[in-house]
Amino acid sequence: MSNAIDYVREELRLLRAHLRSSQDDFGRVIGYSGSHVSSVETGGRPPTKDYMLAVDRAHDPAFDPEAAEGRFTRMLRELSKLEQTPSWLREWIELEREAALLRWYEPAFVPGIFQTEAYARGMMNNGLLLPDQIEQRVASRLDRQAILTRDVPVPVVAVLDAMVLRRGINGHPDIMREQLEHLVKVSELPHVQILVVPEETGIYPGLQGGFILAALSDGSVVAHLDHQVRAQIVNHTDDLATLQRTWEAVRGEALPRRQSLELIKEAAQTWT
Repeated sequence: MSNAIDYVREELRLLRAHLRSSQDDFGRVIGYSGSHVSSVETGGRPPTKDYMLAVDRAHDPAFDPEAAEGRFTRMLRELSKLEQTPSWLREWIELEREAALLRWYEPAFVPGIFQTEAYARGMMNNGLLLPDQIEQRVASRLDRQAILTRDVPVPVVAVLDAMVLRRGINGHPDIMREQLEHLVKVSELPHVQILVVPEETGIYPGLQGGFILAALSDGSVVAHLDHQVRAQIVNHTDDLATLQRTWEAVRGEALPRRQSLELIKEAAQTWT
């Protein structure tokens, strides 16, 4: 996080240098004192929204007055999103955004990029997190879903164990019904496949835990494992080979796309 803040401060300093403006002159134009400008640039004060807005209004030719947004206010918005994300997850999120393909296996929960807000909040409201932490993590999770709807979306193949469809949020069947109906909608996107391993399969490889394989544009593959305490990025050749063999075994047990969709629809009807 400190690197991100330092980057924003450096960009502010570079803008002032480009303008050949002293801190006093720069501050006078945006309505702040020279000492305030100095303090923001050196880390004594945070770059607040009002400060960034003043900089954009004065110096961004593309400033949008209706949206009240410009170059630096956008930077601050992205920085705020980063703060909502646990530090150990940030590196993976960047890989996720750059992926040419995501292969996601989940035996326990609906994958995060498919979760509704109510399901995500209900899953995190387990007594282990404070209310503010829950809201931050829900916001971060929902933000990650943009990879599915952007102009060039990330293709996703997800395999779920059938128990994911049966495991609800205690006392809230309506949340699970909404979640499964959302899965149906998402699965109809041309770049998304959601497959289900049926209950009658019994024990099969993969039940030890979920994982994600991200194929990157350079042809390399990295993996993500989720643990009780934190997540882990895996890029060791032998470990990746094991996970890819597990993926092939898991996908081999899953129903075809159309049958999986019908199973999800049937499961949604049971949550009343």
